[in-house]
Amino acid sequence: MDLRLGTAVVSAAPAEHQVALADGIRLDYAKLLLATGSQPRRLTVPGADLEGVCCLRRVEDSDRLREAFRPAAAVVIIGGGWIGLESAAAARAAGAEVTVLEAAELPLLGPLGRECAQVFAGLHREHGVDLRCGARVEAITGAAGRADGVRLADGTRIEADVIVVGVGSTPDTAPARGAGLAVDNGIVTDARLCTSEADIHAAGDVANASHPLLERHLRVEHWANALNQPRTAAKAMLGQNAEFDRLPYFFTDQYDLGMEYTGYVDPAGHDRVVFRGDRHPRVHRLLARRQPRPGRHERQHLDVTDPIQALVRSGTPIDPHKLADPDVPLETLLTA
Repeated sequence: MDLRLGTAVVSAAPAEHQVALADGIRLDYAKLLLATGSQPRRLTVPGADLEGVCCLRRVEDSDRLREAFRPAAAVVIIGGGWIGLESAAAARAAGAEVTVLEAAELPLLGPLGRECAQVFAGLHREHGVDLRCGARVEAITGAAGRADGVRLADGTRIEADVIVVGVGSTPDTAPARGAGLAVDNGIVTDARLCTSEADIHAAGDVANASHPLLERHLRVEHWANALNQPRTAAKAMLGQNAEFDRLPYFFTDQYDLGMEYTGYVDPAGHDRVVFRGDRHPRVHRLLARRQPRPGRHERQHLDVTDPIQALVRSGTPIDPHKLADPDVPLETLLTA
């Protein structure tokens, strides 16, 4: 294996089966895997490039925020998604004063839906976060090249010692576009992770892959895909039969709440939310959301990933009353 670190690929030429490196070298390939990942989406408001405006993408970013999150520090977080809320929880744990600015009506409204989004909004407010929804950032203010606050569209200014931007990410599709591959919210692939060019595959954040079980294309921004998709891609590149049919999965830990999410459903594609057991304390809660077609999406807490995976894969219609009853083992729902 020839491992070249610090080497940038600037283009790929499928007809010649070559990739061009930044230093001018061209390499031949028989099969090519694109795992270019994604980049944090940047703010486009004035002051977004000032010192003290941070994102969370690399280990170095995490180290920098760990130092910045200190008692009494004024932390403003722009974006109430996973990065924003997990950063808020870490900052509060360090004793910082935290304000979260979210443009939507609730944080996580898109991925979780109203009922579950309200759980996270209440969680952060209970822990002292100043959560402001429907907030639109107009500018980052600063002095001597360093950010010192955020100005909102309504004229409100919020002072800040550090500003964290978590407004999503963008798949790095530049090499794929240059090669003429099909691109739509990432590099489009089939279930074998093969792109529109037979000898080029894609995996990880950048792959918008056809899912054989969920019957749609999905691009999942979670390390679980980066961990598991390469095995399928490698088999397919070697001519073996392989499809990536693992259910989408991610988890989050915020304060005393741990949540795991298995499956997928569009924000408006469910008919009800089922809370399993007593709603308090949160750590004992199972949150499940299903769309009208059974078996497509579940959210859960504690060590129930395997039975939830089995339930989703089975497509078995499930009695919501039994699902809500913690005395009914999840495993038995498959045969109920």
